[in-house]
Amino acid sequence: MKLIIASNNTHKLIEIKAILGSHFGEILSMREAGIEHETVEDGSTFMENALKKAREIAGISGCCALADDSGLCVDALNGGPGIFSARFSGVHGDDEANNDLLLEKLSGVEDRGAHYTCAMALVYPDGEELTAEGYLYGEIGTERRGSNGFGYDPLFVLPERGCTTAELSPEEKNAVSHRANALHALVKQLEEK
Repeated sequence: MKLIIASNNTHKLIEIKAILGSHFGEILSMREAGIEHETVEDGSTFMENALKKAREIAGISGCCALADDSGLCVDALNGGPGIFSARFSGVHGDDEANNDLLLEKLSGVEDRGAHYTCAMALVYPDGEELTAEGYLYGEIGTERRGSNGFGYDPLFVLPERGCTTAELSPEEKNAVSHRANALHALVKQLEEK
């Protein structure tokens, strides 16, 4: 069975293929499948956005489609930036500006608790849907550390490891990430089908 991942994000594709590879005959990005489509992410939750993307790509491709929506939820910001994580600073995908704004907003704030959330949706061509969520808990550091990962990883500290997610190797991060946790929850559902 062919699976189309509703993303062209290389980091996500590697992680998803590593975890779901044995459950599908072929896993393709939208680009690899020849699909050019931009879903308007206007849901009010991560899951609404993930389901919308997966439904649209399943409809376009006639194949199974997997989509995720994920972001950073900071306690002191009432769960923000949340679904606006990628465009927190006003420009979509500007990691540096997003990290700068996060540091600015948390300047002088003692409670730096935060978590990454990932909502994952798998939609079959017949309309069947499987969903799962995954989390990674930590706190926001006061300065960037590490050069791996992307997004908020240089600021996201894992207290039990004493490092940021940007200081983990890709393999270490994939073993504990919110996306990996959501994917493993999805795998459990696939194995129970």
